Amino acid sequence: MKAVEVTGLSYAYPDGTRALRDVDLCIDEGESVALLGPNGAGKSTLLLHLNGVLAVSDRVHIGGLPVLQENLSEVRRRVGLVFQDPDDQLFSPSVFDDVAFGPLNLGVPPDEVRKRVDAALEKVGMAGYGDRSPFHLSFGERKRIALATVLSMEPSLLVLDEPTSNVDPRARREIIELLRGMGLTKVIASHDMDMVAELCDRVMVLAEGRVVADGPVDEILTDVELLERNGLEPPSSVRVLSMLGVRHPPVVLSPETAREARDQVRRDGSRSP
Repeated sequence: MKAVEVTGLSYAYPDGTRALRDVDLCIDEGESVALLGPNGAGKSTLLLHLNGVLAVSDRVHIGGLPVLQENLSEVRRRVGLVFQDPDDQLFSPSVFDDVAFGPLNLGVPPDEVRKRVDAALEKVGMAGYGDRSPFHLSFGERKRIALATVLSMEPSLLVLDEPTSNVDPRARREIIELLRGMGLTKVIASHDMDMVAELCDRVMVLAEGRVVADGPVDEILTDVELLERNGLEPPSSVRVLSMLGVRHPPVVLSPETAREARDQVRRDGSRSP
């Protein structure tokens, strides 16, 4: 059984804007898939269909279950959707209440809810923050709490919209390591190509609501022409090695290759007039 199946999905907003055009998507359990594309390509619209936030459709199946009105409770238990802005997800006076909200609405007994909250906060490195106000935390910390609010639902699929946007380098690295350690199926919409290179097995490129490319991460992220044609830049490792004349650069550099590349750039710079 597939974790996600989308077949011929199209969607237009009330103002007539066509956001998705005949999208097909199939994701196996355990896969990490990136959705890439310029702003307006349809990435967020597609994500919001995966748990029926934007619309319900029998063209979308989660673990074999169609995303229809009668299935929404179970679909939303299975699909943990983390918004780009954590303030769209956090609304309670305390971190505990935010993380407990989902399980309580599922009818989980209070003792089990507390266990789930403690476990979710532990997973995101925020143990002991239950009594804090989320609005007194840093943006990066709020991103972690937003992630905890879906982990407490014990989802089988994690759907993230720009998980590393607007955070400092340390918080970005912490988020990447958190996601790397989670064995869940993941769908990640992002412009952070280096993060995609580290975390994802497969990449789909969207443009004007259509899937224009779908393939292994090494294949898509090293296709500079494809990326540039769709308003995207390759990861930094690909850009650096391409400048050095490497025809098929790896997506993620080993520490040794990274040092050699830096040394080569310095040597080339020292020879410049």
